[in-house]
Amino acid sequence: MSMPLESVPFSELLRQPAETTERLARARAVRLRRRDAADLVLMSADRAEAEGEVVDLTARLLASVVRRDPALVREALPTVLPWVRFLPPGDLEQMASEFVDTAEAAAAVGNTAAVSQFLTEWRHTAEIHADPDLHRVLAASSAGDFGPVARPAGE
Repeated sequence: MSMPLESVPFSELLRQPAETTERLARARAVRLRRRDAADLVLMSADRAEAEGEVVDLTARLLASVVRRDPALVREALPTVLPWVRFLPPGDLEQMASEFVDTAEAAAAVGNTAAVSQFLTEWRHTAEIHADPDLHRVLAASSAGDFGPVARPAGE
């Protein structure tokens, strides 16, 4: 996955489709930049399938190794994700266990969005633990029920 990701305006694909798709011969994928929406990525179907197979194999291999020695993931996570150092030991243990389960399940359904969401949530948890003032505010018990919440506008 170290090949460069070329970036072009979406309009280039519309104006010059053949030339734009030819970029895939020298790039793993082409990022199509859009002004008013999220960017898109264009890649060959063969490449997408191959990358999916690698993700699936990696997740299943990781799950197999971790089942034999659960400490391996706990020990490796601070090297791979330095922000986990802010997590208390119990949270790190829970994160390591949930990570393997989430990665394996995501690979089984062919959608890594759950892994991305999982990492985002745990990174935010680490950010809270890294900031003593924020942690104190969020860990403090509340004064009770603050009453009904107004329905958001447009609902």
